[in-house]
Amino acid sequence: MENLNKNLKHLRLRKRLSQGRLSNRIGIGASSISAYEKKRSVPKITTLMKYSKFFKRNLDELVNEDISKLDQEKTQDTKGDKLRVLPILVDAQNEEMISLVPVKAAAGYLNGYSDAEFISELPNFRMPFAELSENKTYRAFQIEGDSMLPIPSGAYIICEYVQDWELIKENSCCIVLTKDDGIVYKRVKKDFKNNQLLLNSDNPEYLSFEVSLNQVLEVWKSLGFVSFTLPEPAGNNKK
Repeated sequence: MENLNKNLKHLRLRKRLSQGRLSNRIGIGASSISAYEKKRSVPKITTLMKYSKFFKRNLDELVNEDISKLDQEKTQDTKGDKLRVLPILVDAQNEEMISLVPVKAAAGYLNGYSDAEFISELPNFRMPFAELSENKTYRAFQIEGDSMLPIPSGAYIICEYVQDWELIKENSCCIVLTKDDGIVYKRVKKDFKNNQLLLNSDNPEYLSFEVSLNQVLEVWKSLGFVSFTLPEPAGNNKK
Protein backbone atom coordinates (compact mmCIF):
# COMPACT_ATOMS: atom_id res chain seq x y z
CA MET A 1 0.00 0.00 0.00
CA GLU A 2 3.01 2.26 -0.43
CA ASN A 3 1.33 4.36 -3.15
CA LEU A 4 -2.26 4.27 -1.88
CA ASN A 5 -2.32 7.72 -0.27
CA LYS A 6 -0.67 9.32 -3.32
CA ASN A 7 -3.08 7.53 -5.64
CA LEU A 8 -6.15 8.76 -3.77
CA LYS A 9 -4.90 12.34 -3.82
CA HIS A 10 -3.83 12.15 -7.47
CA LEU A 11 -7.24 10.88 -8.58
CA ARG A 12 -9.09 13.56 -6.62
CA LEU A 13 -6.97 16.37 -8.04
CA ARG A 14 -7.37 15.04 -11.59
CA LYS A 15 -11.13 15.32 -11.11
CA ARG A 16 -10.64 18.90 -9.88
CA LEU A 17 -12.40 18.11 -6.62
CA SER A 18 -11.77 19.54 -3.18
CA GLN A 19 -11.86 17.09 -0.30
CA GLY A 20 -15.25 18.49 0.67
CA ARG A 21 -16.73 18.01 -2.79
CA LEU A 22 -15.36 14.49 -3.05
CA SER A 23 -16.88 13.76 0.33
CA ASN A 24 -20.31 14.77 -0.97
CA ARG A 25 -19.89 12.71 -4.13
CA ILE A 26 -18.84 9.38 -2.61
CA GLY A 27 -20.18 9.58 0.93
CA ILE A 28 -16.90 9.57 2.82
CA GLY A 29 -16.14 12.19 5.47
CA ALA A 30 -13.80 14.99 4.39
CA SER A 31 -11.67 14.45 7.52
CA SER A 32 -11.29 10.78 6.58
CA ILE A 33 -10.28 11.70 3.01
CA SER A 34 -7.64 14.04 4.43
CA ALA A 35 -6.35 11.29 6.74
CA TYR A 36 -6.10 8.79 3.86
CA GLU A 37 -4.18 11.23 1.68
CA LYS A 38 -1.76 12.14 4.48
CA LYS A 39 -1.26 8.44 5.35
CA ARG A 40 -2.63 8.92 8.86
CA SER A 41 -5.27 6.27 8.26
CA VAL A 42 -5.86 3.30 5.95
CA PRO A 43 -9.29 3.00 4.30
CA LYS A 44 -11.35 -0.15 4.76
CA ILE A 45 -12.13 -2.38 1.80
CA THR A 46 -15.69 -0.97 1.60
CA THR A 47 -14.22 2.53 1.35
CA LEU A 48 -11.75 1.45 -1.33
CA MET A 49 -14.67 0.03 -3.28
CA LYS A 50 -16.30 3.46 -3.28
CA TYR A 51 -13.09 5.01 -4.60
CA SER A 52 -12.77 2.26 -7.21
CA LYS A 53 -16.32 2.72 -8.48
CA PHE A 54 -16.19 6.53 -8.54
CA PHE A 55 -12.79 6.87 -10.24
CA LYS A 56 -13.23 3.75 -12.40
CA ARG A 57 -9.96 2.22 -11.21
CA ASN A 58 -9.54 -1.37 -10.09
CA LEU A 59 -8.46 -2.16 -6.55
CA ASP A 60 -5.10 -3.54 -7.61
CA GLU A 61 -4.21 -0.20 -9.23
CA LEU A 62 -5.38 1.76 -6.19
CA VAL A 63 -3.36 -0.30 -3.75
CA ASN A 64 -0.28 -1.53 -5.62
CA GLU A 65 0.45 0.75 -8.59
CA ASP A 66 1.72 4.32 -8.88
CA ILE A 67 -1.26 5.69 -10.81
CA SER A 68 0.42 9.02 -11.58
CA LYS A 69 3.14 7.13 -13.48
CA LEU A 70 0.59 4.93 -15.24
CA ASP A 71 -1.27 8.04 -16.36
CA GLN A 72 1.95 9.69 -17.46
CA GLU A 73 2.65 6.78 -19.78
CA LYS A 74 -0.64 7.46 -21.55
CA THR A 75 0.81 10.60 -23.08
CA GLN A 76 0.52 12.18 -26.49
CA ASP A 77 2.89 11.62 -29.38
CA THR A 78 5.65 14.02 -30.39
CA LYS A 79 3.30 16.61 -31.92
CA GLY A 80 1.07 16.74 -28.89
CA ASP A 81 -2.16 15.52 -30.48
CA LYS A 82 -2.96 12.95 -27.78
CA LEU A 83 -4.08 13.55 -24.23
CA ARG A 84 -1.46 14.40 -21.59
CA VAL A 85 -2.17 14.26 -17.89
CA LEU A 86 -1.96 17.73 -16.35
CA PRO A 87 -2.39 17.91 -12.56
CA ILE A 88 -4.20 21.03 -11.39
CA LEU A 89 -5.61 22.32 -8.12
CA VAL A 90 -9.05 23.69 -7.34
CA ASP A 91 -10.32 25.76 -4.40
CA ALA A 92 -13.27 25.00 -2.14
CA GLN A 93 -15.64 26.34 -4.84
CA ASN A 94 -14.12 23.95 -7.40
CA GLU A 95 -12.50 26.90 -9.18
CA GLU A 96 -9.20 26.09 -10.88
CA MET A 97 -6.15 27.66 -9.26
CA ILE A 98 -2.99 29.02 -10.92
CA SER A 99 0.16 27.24 -9.78
CA LEU A 100 3.36 29.29 -9.47
CA VAL A 101 6.75 27.76 -10.26
CA PRO A 102 9.42 30.02 -8.70
CA VAL A 103 13.06 29.79 -9.75
CA LYS A 104 13.92 27.80 -6.62
CA ALA A 105 11.38 25.11 -7.65
CA ALA A 106 12.44 24.93 -11.32
CA ALA A 107 14.71 21.91 -10.88
CA GLY A 108 12.05 20.03 -8.95
CA TYR A 109 9.42 20.87 -11.56
CA LEU A 110 11.29 18.85 -14.18
CA ASN A 111 10.71 15.72 -12.10
CA GLY A 112 7.38 16.69 -10.56
CA TYR A 113 5.51 18.41 -13.40
CA SER A 114 3.06 15.48 -13.70
CA ASP A 115 2.94 14.71 -9.98
CA ALA A 116 -0.26 16.01 -8.37
CA GLU A 117 1.36 16.03 -4.92
CA PHE A 118 4.30 18.15 -6.13
CA ILE A 119 1.95 20.64 -7.83
CA SER A 120 -0.18 20.87 -4.68
CA GLU A 121 2.91 21.96 -2.71
CA LEU A 122 3.63 24.90 -5.05
CA PRO A 123 2.15 28.35 -4.32
CA ASN A 124 -1.37 28.38 -5.80
CA PHE A 125 -3.57 31.43 -6.28
CA ARG A 126 -6.25 33.08 -8.43
CA MET A 127 -5.95 36.21 -10.58
CA PRO A 128 -9.07 38.37 -11.14
CA PHE A 129 -8.18 39.43 -14.69
CA ALA A 130 -10.80 39.50 -17.43
CA GLU A 131 -8.17 38.30 -19.91
CA LEU A 132 -8.00 34.92 -18.15
CA SER A 133 -10.83 32.57 -19.11
CA GLU A 134 -12.40 30.17 -16.61
CA ASN A 135 -12.26 27.40 -19.22
CA LYS A 136 -8.48 27.34 -19.63
CA THR A 137 -5.54 26.22 -17.51
CA TYR A 138 -2.89 28.71 -16.47
CA ARG A 139 0.44 28.53 -14.71
CA ALA A 140 3.05 31.13 -13.73
CA PHE A 141 6.80 30.58 -14.11
CA GLN A 142 9.55 32.78 -12.70
CA ILE A 143 12.45 33.23 -15.10
CA GLU A 144 16.06 34.18 -14.54
CA GLY A 145 18.79 35.53 -16.78
CA ASP A 146 18.83 38.20 -19.49
CA SER A 147 18.18 36.13 -22.63
CA MET A 148 14.68 37.59 -23.07
CA LEU A 149 15.35 41.25 -22.34
CA PRO A 150 13.61 43.65 -21.96
CA ILE A 151 11.70 41.20 -19.74
CA PRO A 152 13.99 41.23 -16.69
CA SER A 153 15.39 38.36 -14.70
CA GLY A 154 13.06 37.44 -11.86
CA ALA A 155 9.87 38.26 -13.77
CA TYR A 156 6.87 35.97 -13.49
CA ILE A 157 5.48 34.80 -16.84
CA ILE A 158 1.72 34.14 -16.85
CA CYS A 159 1.01 31.28 -19.26
CA GLU A 160 -1.80 29.29 -20.82
CA TYR A 161 -1.40 25.54 -21.29
CA VAL A 162 -0.95 24.33 -24.88
CA GLN A 163 -2.41 20.85 -25.26
CA ASP A 164 -1.87 20.54 -29.02
CA TRP A 165 1.55 21.78 -30.12
CA GLU A 166 0.28 22.20 -33.68
CA LEU A 167 -1.53 25.30 -32.36
CA ILE A 168 1.67 27.09 -31.30
CA LYS A 169 1.81 30.40 -33.18
CA GLU A 170 5.03 31.03 -35.06
CA ASN A 171 7.54 33.16 -33.17
CA SER A 172 5.34 33.34 -30.07
CA CYS A 173 6.89 33.45 -26.60
CA CYS A 174 6.46 30.24 -24.64
CA ILE A 175 7.65 28.43 -21.58
CA VAL A 176 9.00 25.09 -22.84
CA LEU A 177 9.79 22.25 -20.47
CA THR A 178 12.40 19.87 -21.90
CA LYS A 179 14.09 16.77 -20.54
CA ASP A 180 17.60 18.17 -20.99
CA ASP A 181 17.21 21.90 -20.35
CA GLY A 182 14.31 22.03 -17.90
CA ILE A 183 12.29 25.25 -18.00
CA VAL A 184 13.23 27.69 -20.77
CA TYR A 185 11.46 30.86 -21.89
CA LYS A 186 11.96 31.50 -25.61
CA ARG A 187 10.33 32.48 -28.88
CA VAL A 188 9.24 29.30 -30.61
CA LYS A 189 9.26 28.31 -34.26
CA LYS A 190 7.84 24.95 -35.32
CA ASP A 191 9.78 22.58 -37.53
CA PHE A 192 7.63 19.47 -37.40
CA LYS A 193 9.08 18.29 -40.70
CA ASN A 194 12.32 17.69 -38.83
CA ASN A 195 10.53 16.76 -35.61
CA GLN A 196 11.81 19.71 -33.61
CA LEU A 197 11.20 23.20 -32.23
CA LEU A 198 13.56 26.13 -32.83
CA LEU A 199 14.00 28.26 -29.70
CA ASN A 200 15.13 31.88 -30.08
CA SER A 201 16.11 34.54 -27.54
CA ASP A 202 15.12 38.22 -27.79
CA ASN A 203 18.60 39.17 -26.62
CA PRO A 204 20.78 38.94 -29.79
CA GLU A 205 23.78 37.93 -27.71
CA TYR A 206 22.23 34.48 -27.26
CA LEU A 207 22.26 31.86 -30.01
CA SER A 208 19.17 29.99 -31.16
CA PHE A 209 18.99 26.24 -30.59
CA GLU A 210 16.85 23.31 -31.64
CA VAL A 211 15.11 20.83 -29.37
CA SER A 212 13.74 17.50 -30.53
CA LEU A 213 10.02 17.05 -29.96
CA ASN A 214 10.60 13.82 -28.08
CA GLN A 215 12.53 15.91 -25.54
CA VAL A 216 9.62 18.32 -24.99
CA LEU A 217 7.41 17.62 -21.98
CA GLU A 218 5.15 20.70 -21.80
CA VAL A 219 4.52 23.93 -23.70
CA TRP A 220 2.88 27.00 -22.11
CA LYS A 221 1.94 30.06 -24.20
CA SER A 222 3.02 33.34 -22.62
CA LEU A 223 0.19 35.85 -22.02
CA GLY A 224 1.94 38.48 -19.95
CA PHE A 225 4.33 38.99 -17.09
CA VAL A 226 4.62 40.50 -13.63
CA SER A 227 7.86 42.13 -12.57
CA PHE A 228 9.02 43.94 -9.47
CA THR A 229 11.94 45.49 -11.37
CA LEU A 230 10.69 48.93 -12.38
CA PRO A 231 12.11 50.59 -15.53
CA GLU A 232 14.24 53.71 -15.32
CA PRO A 233 12.59 56.99 -16.41
CA ALA A 234 12.94 57.77 -20.12
CA GLY A 235 16.05 59.85 -20.86
CA ASN A 236 17.57 59.11 -17.48
CA ASN A 237 20.98 58.16 -18.90
CA LYS A 238 23.90 58.30 -16.54
CA LYS A 239 26.91 60.31 -17.68
